[in-house]
Amino acid sequence: MDAPDTPATKILIATDSVTDAELVKNLLNAEFDHITLSTTPSHAVTDFDHCRPDVLVLAFNELEKSERYYLGLYRLSQAVHVHPHRTIILCNKDEVKRIYELCMKDYFDDYVLFWPMTYDSSRLLMSVHYALRELAAFKSDAPSATALAAQARHLAELEGTLAQRMAQGDGHIAAANRAMEQAEQGIGTALDGLSRRLVAEVEPSATSAKIPNALQDEISRFKHEEVHQHFMAAAKSAEPLKQWAQDVSQESASRMESAHTLSAMAERVRPIILVVDDDEFQRKIISRLLEAENYHLIFANNGVQALGVLRKTQPAVILMDVLMPDMDGMEATRRLKRVNQFAKTPVIMITGNSEAQVVRDCIKAGASDFVVKPFDRNTLLAKIKHVLDTMPPQ
Repeated sequence: MDAPDTPATKILIATDSVTDAELVKNLLNAEFDHITLSTTPSHAVTDFDHCRPDVLVLAFNELEKSERYYLGLYRLSQAVHVHPHRTIILCNKDEVKRIYELCMKDYFDDYVLFWPMTYDSSRLLMSVHYALRELAAFKSDAPSATALAAQARHLAELEGTLAQRMAQGDGHIAAANRAMEQAEQGIGTALDGLSRRLVAEVEPSATSAKIPNALQDEISRFKHEEVHQHFMAAAKSAEPLKQWAQDVSQESASRMESAHTLSAMAERVRPIILVVDDDEFQRKIISRLLEAENYHLIFANNGVQALGVLRKTQPAVILMDVLMPDMDGMEATRRLKRVNQFAKTPVIMITGNSEAQVVRDCIKAGASDFVVKPFDRNTLLAKIKHVLDTMPPQ
């Protein structure tokens, strides 16, 4: 196992109790050095923005306080949305079920039963280690499965493009050969005409009657031995090109098999679509419209929750409602677009207003497209397919 702490590992303990903060810090000091305490509510945002922790430990003795603190960060902090981190919430035995549900919904990342104090103090340390491992994997520069699948689909299209281009190349070579044959015939005809004209112009009083015959013979020889040989050489020079085209076609056949395999694998990857809408009925409609498609849907009730989900998930597409409480879709889109990891993630705005200004505001916020409610299935699917097909590598 790697060393438990590195200079880059930062932990922030947030609570309204100095005593609890020191208690938690003492437990973590066994393996971690870079620990900061935040115990003054008015300094919560400043403390987080200054520390930019890898792991945030919420050590409040009530779940409501932890929720209020974290919601305040998402509303007021500019760093919480762009700085990858993991949250661990300390709880009492009466709140375990509720906190479990919140972690399953990705509002928080992990929890530790802390009150009343148990003998398993190493559980908190292990939870921090797991959080750091998960964070390291999330920060990896490796492309997501969805991004790889999108590129594999593009690669599969190469076979058709290559076959089309090879056919065009064969056509060009055949056309060039026909053009040379026609040119040879044309030059031969021209030389025959020249021969007849020269013979006709020979004076009847010429000293030798053999001159016209000799002239015709010389032109005929020139046509067959000189002109024809040059055209034959030109035609022969195209043969290596034809052979090259055949070799390329044969050699690429095995590579195309790999492309077929990748394409088949890509079809098994279910692109993740994050649906952000505060209206449960609308979420059900979207779920029903997309249920028959090869998509994995996850949901968030508002912009704040969406940004929380994005701490752990890299969706292929985001369907973002415009009007929502706490943080609307415009602001959520602007904030997620400031995060390098999501700068290229396409956002399709969902709006009940098709006015030009609303559309312009959506695009200005960073949206790739928009749909107007009520929308039909074909329109929604077409827009999702378009942004997936044109998705750049992430």
